[in-house]
Amino acid sequence: MGCGLLLSAVNYGQMTKEQVVKGDVSLVTSKEKLAQLASFDNGNYKYSVEDFFAKPKARTFRLSPDGLRMSYFQKTDNGKNNVYVKEIKTGKVSLVIEEKEELIRGYFWLNNERLAYVMDKGGNENRHVYSAAIDGSAAFDLTPFDGVQAEITSVIKNQKDFIIVTMNKDNKQVKEPYKINVKTGAIEKLYTNTDLKNPILTYSFDKDGNLIGFAKIVNGIKMQYYYKPSASNDFKLTKEYESSETFNVVSLNYQTPNPDDAYIISNLDSDKSQIVLYDLNQNKVIKKIYSNPTFDSNYLGLSEKRNFEVDYVGFNGEKSTIIPISKSFKKTYENLQKEFKEEQFTIVSQSDDEEKMLIIVSSDKIYGKYYQYDAKLNKLTYMFDLMPKLEQKDMAVMQPISFKSRDGILIHGYITLPKSALDGKKVPLIVNPHGGPQTIRDSWGFNQEAQLFASRGYATLHVNFRISGGYGKEFLKSGYGQIGRKVMDDLEDGVQYVLSQGWINKDKIAIYGASHGGYATLMGLVKTPDLYACGVDYVGISNIETFFSSFPEYWKPYKESAKKIWYDLDNPAEAKIAKEVSPFYQVDKIKKPLFVVQGANDPRVNIAESDQIVTALRKKGFEVPYMVKYNEGHGFGREENQIELYKTMMGFFAENLK
Repeated sequence: MGCGLLLSAVNYGQMTKEQVVKGDVSLVTSKEKLAQLASFDNGNYKYSVEDFFAKPKARTFRLSPDGLRMSYFQKTDNGKNNVYVKEIKTGKVSLVIEEKEELIRGYFWLNNERLAYVMDKGGNENRHVYSAAIDGSAAFDLTPFDGVQAEITSVIKNQKDFIIVTMNKDNKQVKEPYKINVKTGAIEKLYTNTDLKNPILTYSFDKDGNLIGFAKIVNGIKMQYYYKPSASNDFKLTKEYESSETFNVVSLNYQTPNPDDAYIISNLDSDKSQIVLYDLNQNKVIKKIYSNPTFDSNYLGLSEKRNFEVDYVGFNGEKSTIIPISKSFKKTYENLQKEFKEEQFTIVSQSDDEEKMLIIVSSDKIYGKYYQYDAKLNKLTYMFDLMPKLEQKDMAVMQPISFKSRDGILIHGYITLPKSALDGKKVPLIVNPHGGPQTIRDSWGFNQEAQLFASRGYATLHVNFRISGGYGKEFLKSGYGQIGRKVMDDLEDGVQYVLSQGWINKDKIAIYGASHGGYATLMGLVKTPDLYACGVDYVGISNIETFFSSFPEYWKPYKESAKKIWYDLDNPAEAKIAKEVSPFYQVDKIKKPLFVVQGANDPRVNIAESDQIVTALRKKGFEVPYMVKYNEGHGFGREENQIELYKTMMGFFAENLK
């Protein structure tokens, strides 16, 4: 659908060399016109878009395994985000990883001498794993293979120079595990995925890096888990279950003499996921560790120092909830809770001896503040505020809500209200459906978008509609085959609920989302054209047929599962429904203004999805502003692009909601 054209740096400032660019460049709205649209956001606001979306001056602080050094991203004057390492005792700082043309997507400690980091090309998600010494020398690509997606599966603590990486090196549709020496780059394949019709999706390793099990997808819809008992050299089928179910082997249990005991998160015997101790050889539950009647239990913290003792369990409910278990963690948790009270705190990094920790504190009104904590001395030291310009007193409250759908299902969500709504004024609303849609959910916490919207006087509604994750498998499955239909009903019912509370101006409601949320934006404008005043489609699907036909190679093993979740286009009845809920085929029903945003290198939602909806709407006389970034993929990662996006979006909302 999207043609490939050769562009040079003369044509587009984002292009640094001649390369193939996807999509129809003639459709893209000029920078001048987008800037004109952004200019409508011209109120006298305390906070700018940059205050919310400029990357922090420093972020992602981490401790070395021995606790003697601290690493972090630091932003340079030219906007690059380099990784530095600081010796805590002396204060000596070294530049370890320099960000150049491509974004550093993430990094972490491999051992006390080396860091690993991840990069792709322009958001294409073909991520490679790199290694660098902490003095900045000897940096190289551990996965130097064209077109691969590499993912770190395991860092082997007692073999400090080795990691396990999965990648689709030999077949683009399947990932296989490799053991890689992080100093030399020497690579050893650990297992070959021979059944390509029923490929292995995930691998389980013990703490020494030995492969103990794997999960494969059978006929695209069933899952099978194979385990190799300690006394055997062969893998045996342990569990068979639906792809909508969960059987997640977290770790072996090294607390008991039975080498086949494991901690499992599973919902095979329940609706909600629960944490159990399981005998993988005998294929039976030993005991239930934790479950929650309303939400999936999927937090499990283990202490490697104390031989994988359970430190805590928990779940993501209205808010994230941690339940301390071990005596050691209870003491740490209670000490931190006394200090931070109702604020959310997370241990983001700790030394191997578990005495030195980095804590990040956040809430719906706090983006993030870092603290150092010495567990042995019970000493807490403030470090860094990620967004010091944003005063807590000015930020909006994110309030959990729940309501019944029109067919009687309990739906959870959140409403973020600007201060004027709390004072009794009816305000504009932005409905923000999440991506996925399956297994994903919105959660309580600081939401940059919602806070930006609140600063302009807009409320934000997040609805965890049927098919969202975290509420049990029946709730998840109730959304299968209902995308664009009952899923949209849930969003509409959420709007009616907040209208009934008296917060919202019914004539000033927008819908905006990314990925599935972009699709839901388009479907909202199609299905309920009088409900919404405007919409913003960000990397959204417009045509289910072309979405399916453009799956990247590594998605193809999931195609049968995708048919269950979305629609089976090989079934005439379902193909008819898919067409009815594809916005591309329903453009005549769209009456309200639309702004479309796309990353040209998006491997998930091809640029053709945005191109075709823009083309179809313009043919019927709609003026559709269309922003495309040629160095981005499924969502914008570069600071300058994010800021331009939100400035333009704020102008679009100001034009249509004020």
